[in-house]
Amino acid sequence: MQINLAHLRERSTSGGWVNFAVFDARASFNCDSENGKLLAQLTTKAQMAGYKVDQSALAYSENGQLKFYGSRKLVDYLTRSWCPRWTHTMTV
Repeated sequence: MQINLAHLRERSTSGGWVNFAVFDARASFNCDSENGKLLAQLTTKAQMAGYKVDQSALAYSENGQLKFYGSRKLVDYLTRSWCPRWTHTMTV
């Protein structure tokens, strides 16, 4: 199965850089534990593929709205104005 992901690097509020990955989950899950497991698996897979990932999140649609699940600071950043622009695909 192919998963879209955005692998990006942005300046942090402290002045350094943050490498992050946002994974296209396409569908929400019923509980946070399932989201957490999926995010952990996808993050590990991305790191094993050579992507540097300091923070990660899932992007999915719920009731027609774009939602995010993951690192709190990253989710806060994404919810401000981020629109999915997938930069890579990964086979899982």
